[in-house]
Amino acid sequence: MTEAVKYVGLDVHKETIAVAVADGQRGGEVRFIGTVANEDDAVRRLVKRLTGPGVTLNVCYEAGPCGYGLHRLLTKLGQDCIVIAPSMMPRRPGDHVKTDRRDAMTLARLLRAGELTAIWVPDEAHEAVRDLIRARRNAQDDAIGAKQTVRSFLLRHDRRFGGKAAWTKMYWRWLSADSDEAAPRFRDDCAPSFRDDVAPPETGPCWLRLLLFRSCRSSSL
Repeated sequence: MTEAVKYVGLDVHKETIAVAVADGQRGGEVRFIGTVANEDDAVRRLVKRLTGPGVTLNVCYEAGPCGYGLHRLLTKLGQDCIVIAPSMMPRRPGDHVKTDRRDAMTLARLLRAGELTAIWVPDEAHEAVRDLIRARRNAQDDAIGAKQTVRSFLLRHDRRFGGKAAWTKMYWRWLSADSDEAAPRFRDDCAPSFRDDVAPPETGPCWLRLLLFRSCRSSSL
């Protein structure tokens, strides 16, 4: 007995998933099923609803911020699923209208036509390494930005380091001593912000910069 195939397009968002189904035969009907919650139990119920004796699913959705958890879940449920890059999605010239319903139906139609190219889906170990590298890069960028802010702040207040290079151990010692010396003056300048609901405009940025000035001592990247 030949199994019937349903081609399912999913438009995935943080809270919801829009679902469309294209019948197996080319040129067959493409139906919008509705929207389900982006939760494991809801996806399991959807799969149970769409499958049956002699029916299999081919599922696709676009890669996005929600990651690959949905792909792993569908695979564990025994369904074929591919993830595509939004940049590789075939689009008609001048077609700029996007809705959840339309996107899901387009995915289902193109999947049935064989016009979608799957991307490689990393397993959990590879994804963990990606997240670690991305987090480290973000931390480095944040540290660079914070250090530049501190140096600009020092320059505006004519505080100059007499050594050769910044961010060495000697520089940190100088920065710590200078910060301890400057803190009482800045605290006195910003005292109204502790007493009043609204601080004068000239003291607010000063206090914020002092917080950054002191917190940057913990940055070591």
